[in-house]
Amino acid sequence: MRNIPYDNAFGLELPRQVQIQRILRVMEGELTQKQRLYLHAHYFDEQSPSQIARRYGVHRSTVTRTLRRAEARLRRYLTY
Repeated sequence: MRNIPYDNAFGLELPRQVQIQRILRVMEGELTQKQRLYLHAHYFDEQSPSQIARRYGVHRSTVTRTLRRAEARLRRYLTY
């Protein structure tokens, strides 16, 4: 078994690909459809909240609020 580096201040240092897989798994299992759509558009397609709002026909503040809630939920499920 290979050792995984441990940083006392921040916990395990997982490889980037493993981190991305964990994030995608949590996104699929724990977020709402709208949260997944907005997160994917913002982080993977690199769209601004204004662009996402126009795309889905909602107000920019709705997108921003949904993104913040989704990010908080991701943090909660990815830290243990």
